Amino acid sequence: MTFNDIFKSSFLENITSVSILDMVLALILAFGIGLFIFLVYKKTYQGVMYSSSFGVTLVALTMITTVVILAVTSNVVLSLGMVGALSIVRFRTAIKEPLDIAFLFWSIAVGIVLAAGMIPLAVIGSVVIGVILMVFVNRKSHCNPYIVVLRCDTHEAEVQAKTYLDAQTQRCVVKSKSASKGAIELNLEIRLKDDNTDFINTLSDMDGVTSAVLVSYNGDYMG
Repeated sequence: MTFNDIFKSSFLENITSVSILDMVLALILAFGIGLFIFLVYKKTYQGVMYSSSFGVTLVALTMITTVVILAVTSNVVLSLGMVGALSIVRFRTAIKEPLDIAFLFWSIAVGIVLAAGMIPLAVIGSVVIGVILMVFVNRKSHCNPYIVVLRCDTHEAEVQAKTYLDAQTQRCVVKSKSASKGAIELNLEIRLKDDNTDFINTLSDMDGVTSAVLVSYNGDYMG
């Protein structure tokens, strides 16, 4: 093969540059691993609102990447043009969950590895990554964080409520406090000793306490 043969491009010649068997096998494997990525995403999702369309996107992204890399590896001229075409693409969709970035990169990486013919690496690597994500993301914490929104009438009621929370929880930290005439509002981060939340009922019945609200959160939205 000469230097000119490498850069020779013809539409009809490109038809047979990738065999049908290679295309079918690569796309079937891409669909299977993409579906596995989707199932792992569904099992490990911990956001507020689950989006099934993002899961379908992971499957489609794996297959699309495989098709693109198959085309690129079959023709040097096409690969140069593909780089230039993809460089002008801009994505404006905001990624709400940091873990979603890992799933997107995982889908793209699998598509590249499959199209390169490294099938064992794609399969075994995906299984290992999926198991690690399932273990670490779904691991239950023994000290789930909660926020207590407390409204009091007086400073004495505030001190009494704070002392009571210190005794009933493992950890109690004031996150924010707002005060006006005859009203004090506190936001406190707490760690429960167990799953019992009856102390909120007792807290709300204290003299000077207007209301007490217990809210669970994952610790990512408040510093």
